[in-house]
Amino acid sequence: MSDATLDPATTAEPIVPKRKSRFRKVFSKDRKAQFGLLVLSLFVLGAILAPLIAPYDPNEMSLNMMAAPSGENMLGTDDLGRDLFSRILWGTQISLFVGVATVGLALFFGVLLGLLAGYYGGWIDMIIMRYIDLQWAFPNFIIAVYLVAVFGTGLLNVIVAIALAFLDDFARVARSMVLTLKEEQYIDAARVQGFSDMRIMLRHILPNAMAPIIVLATVSVSYAILGEATLSFLGLGVSTDTPTWGLILADGRSFISRAWWLGVFPGLAIMLVVLSINFIGDALRDALDVRETDF
Repeated sequence: MSDATLDPATTAEPIVPKRKSRFRKVFSKDRKAQFGLLVLSLFVLGAILAPLIAPYDPNEMSLNMMAAPSGENMLGTDDLGRDLFSRILWGTQISLFVGVATVGLALFFGVLLGLLAGYYGGWIDMIIMRYIDLQWAFPNFIIAVYLVAVFGTGLLNVIVAIALAFLDDFARVARSMVLTLKEEQYIDAARVQGFSDMRIMLRHILPNAMAPIIVLATVSVSYAILGEATLSFLGLGVSTDTPTWGLILADGRSFISRAWWLGVFPGLAIMLVVLSINFIGDALRDALDVRETDF
């Protein structure tokens, strides 16, 4: 057997068009996924263009305090006279960045630990999985709160804390996939040809294990956004001069009865983004599920 026959690039060639076709079929029929893509695209576009389309500086205070939505202030102002639309728009940047960065870190280190534990087994598997089991015993949010309380607030600390809290999920999924895939015949053939363990893991096992990991990563972005909003709402997130959805909600909670817009609009932004990501994640799960044959 030549090296080319074991190369994922060559073995994947006939699968790629079929996979693209599955994606087209799923997303063309799933109205919820289409809604999610549209809404998420609008939020991403708003985050990118925030410096251009935000009418005011997000931290600019004025005497027009707690003004109702109007032509001058589209979503009203808060108790310090800051424009709510501008703050939510800039907060989209922070929330989406935290979600993607957090999941990126958790995915990288979690999948790495899962690969090592599943492939080598033995004492390596025992050490890694006992740590994962220990972390699994605590709710993710409790772990994030504890880490932020220990290392302090700030954007970087929030990202690291939430990433560590989610790491065990990726490690478990990656390990379970590796335990199944490493027994396949093409892995035995790769070992016979003298391929290194690193090459086997990265070129032959990992690409075939990515489907459930991609779905988990997509859904985890929404949980990371909720985690950051919750930490900021509790005063354990980013600094107070950084506009995030959680901080906007926290600042306006004392005035909800007098200014409904302070809670409705940032809460609506969180709900729409999280719901959209979950809809997309459901569609990805269906598209990547090889057991599904009928659309």
